[in-house]
Amino acid sequence: MSTYLRCAYAFAELVAAVGADRWDDPALGTWSIRTLVGHTGRSFDTVIAYAAHPEPEDINTPTAQDYYLTLTADDGPLGPGSDTSAIDARAIAAGVALGGDPTSAIAAKISEVTTVLAAQPAQRRVEVIFGLTMPLPEYLRTRVFELVVHTLDLSSAIGTSHALPPDAIADMTRLAAAIAASSDQAERVLLALTGREPLPAGFSVV
Repeated sequence: MSTYLRCAYAFAELVAAVGADRWDDPALGTWSIRTLVGHTGRSFDTVIAYAAHPEPEDINTPTAQDYYLTLTADDGPLGPGSDTSAIDARAIAAGVALGGDPTSAIAAKISEVTTVLAAQPAQRRVEVIFGLTMPLPEYLRTRVFELVVHTLDLSSAIGTSHALPPDAIADMTRLAAAIAASSDQAERVLLALTGREPLPAGFSVV
């Protein structure tokens, strides 16, 4: 929980550095800065929403690694060839919902999620997207992944340095490597990390 909130505050600090005239600037692929920030802000919305649901009786997705491997499997909902238009639509809508003061909107989300998490038992279980059930701490690791990667995206887009905790970046690097190692991408990633072969443009383990 601590790492999640530290990353949340680092993201909020960077959002506050976005110039008032830059929200429609390009950020990531077809996404504007507003869309990127809106999408990343959903890392707070989903935690708040899932914590409000009844606790599931069992767990079918024990770890953050299992979460990503399940979603991106060949037959998974986010696997190869899947339609990502719904993700884009939600991101655009989330950006619009930030309104005229995105900095304050993100700060309000973080304040709410902080209060929600403070009330959760340490071993709380949650049901998340596509019926996956997992320990709340492991779901938070997936949200840390989102926060870290998209904070780096935003930092690059606006040309401002970030304040992400180095230990969070290191942990998410290990998570990405573990996902690759447990998939059919393991050999390709190993060769790239050891300087043998470059990865193709747009390559991702998630």
